[in-house]
Amino acid sequence: IARGSGLGGAAASAVAAQGSQVLVEDWTKTPIGQKGVPNGWRTQNWGSPKYEFEALSDSPTRGLHLVSNGDSSTINKDIKIDCKDYPVLQWRWKAVELPKGGDARKKATDDQALQIYVTFPRFPNAVRSRVIGYIWDTTAPAGPIVKSQKTGLVTYVVMRTGDADIGKWLTETRNVCEDY
Repeated sequence: IARGSGLGGAAASAVAAQGSQVLVEDWTKTPIGQKGVPNGWRTQNWGSPKYEFEALSDSPTRGLHLVSNGDSSTINKDIKIDCKDYPVLQWRWKAVELPKGGDARKKATDDQALQIYVTFPRFPNAVRSRVIGYIWDTTAPAGPIVKSQKTGLVTYVVMRTGDADIGKWLTETRNVCEDY
């Protein structure tokens, strides 16, 4: 359950070792001010999400602003990429507010303002897929890999922690194959 506010960033890309890229999203096709779930994205099928999203321009970056208070609003986009061909994921994000007391290491406080998930599907998907969540946590220290206490399918990589970089656009780069 997210109780924070964040901006999902521009130009999330899967990058090959030789430098070619597959653009996941840059929000340039979403009109500034459009509210709700962006075209080409799917909603979650659990809970009672509010989907308080708005496309914006935070010069020079375009992004998707999410406001969440006591709910979880997850959207996803299917991009089939072999991580051997494109091992690196790069994205930009900016946290505006972090959930008070959020800590991915504990089930009761597993709550982050920003998360990017990569799924490695295995049949049957609902019980065997593996998911890596790249997160900005409130209190868990940056760096460690943490198993979700809510589900055995998700492993978190804590990219950022605390409010030291609140309000700044930051570029993150991870080798997804190595993390898997």
